[in-house]
Amino acid sequence: MDLWTLLWLAWGALFALIEGVALARDARGDTLSEHLRLWFRTDTHTGRTAWLITSGVFMAWFVTHIAVASST
Repeated sequence: MDLWTLLWLAWGALFALIEGVALARDARGDTLSEHLRLWFRTDTHTGRTAWLITSGVFMAWFVTHIAVASST
């Protein structure tokens, strides 16, 4: 297993740990989704629009990136 694979696995495990603790504590404002709502102010029309555009652009890039990524 190469270094990048190990680093991605460590990142995933750390994310699962952080989210798991946040979900287990059940305190308001601990999870990533709650932070994203605050950062993008999704309680406002402008914030929801910004979130939709940002996530849409990211997903368009990500899907294209995975579909046409070089296997070299």
